Amino acid sequence: MILAAIDIGSNAARLLICETSLYKDGTVDFTKLTLLRIPLRLGFDVFDNGFVSDEKKRKLMETLKAYRLIMNIYNVEAYKACATSAMRDASNGPEIMKEILAETGFEIKIITGLEEANILYETHIADNLGSSKSYLYIDVGGGSTEVTLFSNNQIIFKESFNIGTIRLLHNKVSDEHWERMKWYIKTHTRDHQPLEAIGTGGNINKIFSISKRKEGKPLPIELLKDYHKELSYSTLEERKHLYHLRDDRADVIVPALQVYISVMRWANADEIYVPKIGLADGLIKMLYQEMSLKK
Repeated sequence: MILAAIDIGSNAARLLICETSLYKDGTVDFTKLTLLRIPLRLGFDVFDNGFVSDEKKRKLMETLKAYRLIMNIYNVEAYKACATSAMRDASNGPEIMKEILAETGFEIKIITGLEEANILYETHIADNLGSSKSYLYIDVGGGSTEVTLFSNNQIIFKESFNIGTIRLLHNKVSDEHWERMKWYIKTHTRDHQPLEAIGTGGNINKIFSISKRKEGKPLPIELLKDYHKELSYSTLEERKHLYHLRDDRADVIVPALQVYISVMRWANADEIYVPKIGLADGLIKMLYQEMSLKK
């Protein structure tokens, strides 16, 4: 089957198309055919003004029309689409979803933070890391951070916090937000040590690429601190030049590192694995399960 996932985030809209192959032993391969990312930056509107502007809405609509054409070229059999933090907060979010359905045929669900954490868990990253430790999934987006604790082959907790890179850039995160996250992480990870972190999201993926670490090798928290310090002291232009970052990555990578480091410190996690997957991958796996049940 050829399946697609659309993830409309606070910083970018992504289209992932995968081909799935089921083998006799029951294993399933998900082969990535294409991954597109358009930096719409909806959060810049929403976290300041509370709604998506007409200009951003127009760009979103054009992006989805382009995604529809690409899906047709790949003969996509089914898709799953969701919108996250920016659309959750946008006063005109539900209205825009109706317009998208009418103009493009895409049915897009605005999901809660906990639903977002559920979808990320569907990637089952920890399944390949062993059961002797506890693993903390950390996904830092533009509008929110989703954290899931996995221990002894079961989920201990899933929680979403309104702390994201674009909110931080726009000074929309209060001390109370930080204190709640700190208390929650410390309290709920205390009895699940030793613990290692698993990081998802474009920013931690970029840091992993910059580090030139081998696939499957974790990043030490001390290395993240070094990158945070170095990037914090450089200008946007310097970041773009030295690390070959796009505009829409150069500004958010510093607050993203701040969140990853904080969560890891509170959870006593010394290392973070970076499997280079995200919400769209979880959507694909959920969709495959749904399609399999229908057969």
